[in-house]
Amino acid sequence: MEICGIWQHAAETLHEYWERFNKLCATCRHHQISEYLLIQYFYEGLVMMDHNMIDAASRGALMDKTSAAARHLISNMTRAVTNRAVNKVSVVDNLRLKNQLTELTSLVRQLTISQHQQIPPVKICGICISVEHPTNMCPTLQEI
Repeated sequence: MEICGIWQHAAETLHEYWERFNKLCATCRHHQISEYLLIQYFYEGLVMMDHNMIDAASRGALMDKTSAAARHLISNMTRAVTNRAVNKVSVVDNLRLKNQLTELTSLVRQLTISQHQQIPPVKICGICISVEHPTNMCPTLQEI
């Protein structure tokens, strides 16, 4: 049976795994597996990070709780994680847009300033092609 061998995929969030687990249980209505064992199968299939997070939230091993308390804790955690993920994406997007806008504003400012400043033309010596002196001050002329 798939229920007893379920495991969380590496890229799957806790919420996605919980949803998939609940859908699987709903499709196998007559599985005759106790609620405690269902929670245990779910818990054993967690990736280590989520396993540790649930243990920390339950202040010990999740399986020390009643099945109803464990299910309630997991449901609350998946809702909280989902809400934080949505808010985090919005904050990250807003921050990225703000940084891009600041950078664009700075570039426009620099362009505006550079257009108003007159850059003196570079004078090149017509004899030795040096930029360090004008033609009439060329050391080559001094030697003659």
